[in-house]
Amino acid sequence: MYLISPKLVVVLSAIVIVITGSNLFFVVPNNVPNPPASFTDVSSCRTCHRAITDSFMRTAHYFDSRPADSSSIKGSFEEGKNTYAYNQFMEVVMVKEGDTYLQSGRVNGMETLAAPFDMVIGSGRNGQTYFTWSGNQLIQLPVSYYAPARQWCNSPGFPNFFHFERKVPPNCMECHTTNTKLLSHETKEYARTSIIYGITCQRCHPGAVEHAAYQTANPREKASKFVVNAAHFNRQLRMDACALCHSGLRTPLQPPFSFQVGEALEKYSVGSAVSRQADTLDVHGNQYGLLVSSKCYIKSATMDCSTCHDVHSNQFENPKLFSAKCVSCHTEVKHGTLEVKKNMVLSDNCIDCHMPVLASKKIQLNVKPGEQLLPDYLRTHYISIYKKASNEFIRRHK
Repeated sequence: MYLISPKLVVVLSAIVIVITGSNLFFVVPNNVPNPPASFTDVSSCRTCHRAITDSFMRTAHYFDSRPADSSSIKGSFEEGKNTYAYNQFMEVVMVKEGDTYLQSGRVNGMETLAAPFDMVIGSGRNGQTYFTWSGNQLIQLPVSYYAPARQWCNSPGFPNFFHFERKVPPNCMECHTTNTKLLSHETKEYARTSIIYGITCQRCHPGAVEHAAYQTANPREKASKFVVNAAHFNRQLRMDACALCHSGLRTPLQPPFSFQVGEALEKYSVGSAVSRQADTLDVHGNQYGLLVSSKCYIKSATMDCSTCHDVHSNQFENPKLFSAKCVSCHTEVKHGTLEVKKNMVLSDNCIDCHMPVLASKKIQLNVKPGEQLLPDYLRTHYISIYKKASNEFIRRHK
């Protein structure tokens, strides 16, 4: 719901602004029905899979979307830290009123538009953006949060003034929630109480509802029934499970939430052609494209995302763990071009040299208007030799 001041008309009447509706993720077909689906809470899985469920509930996937409250919003509402100024006249102030959190758009100190934080997108590891409800539509709020700088920033792709009209497309919900019932493609309306927040067990293990019901009714049955386990599929199907949301912009062929793990993704959406040129690959958004372009992947018959990633565990910032995966194949590696100290064990950190954190060319964040844009920094999944990163790694450890 919007809190709209009558002053809005006066303030904006002198400005003619033509805004093209934005869809950051996909172009979706209109008037297509929701696929039938059933979902279960993670507690149903935890009854039998306590350790793996408890571990998963600490991951970024699990926290990828949540209702907005004091525990989920990472940005500060403290005076002096709660403002994003576009210029000397226009700003958005983050306001806490009781249990409600608001983005208040102000011109010359007067509020002209305000809307509540209703949904948080992103675990907060790199950043967050926020949605508000307007009827049955979700609207992306103009100010986001950039974790490395610990500051509010202009939401990526937004104009350089506050804008409370960007509707959230269905395919955004497909990658940031376990399930959301779509009421209309054309008007981007959702059933407000249907959202299952975060990425939970059912999303990657179709059949979990039937599995939980059967195993509860048959506790002595040891053979797993109904539930899907991607580990049993061929490599491309295993990769498709991650590529749905980690392969950049995709053009849909079927309605959102139609795809289920174990099916061929190409039947549901089409991604961009995979480039073999490192300089054309951006570090942001297309981890799938980066990995499959790497020699490690091309020369392996079995390598997939789970070779290095355990999606049930929080492995963030653990280079030694990931490096052990590298060493399992690259048992004998000579670093003849590097000046390595005798006490350095390079096998403890292959990652910072061969998969370094790089600046995105596509995502630029406006933390302080008038200052240089800050790129989003992410770890590349294009495995290669990065001389600059390698030399910097050696310099840091001398």
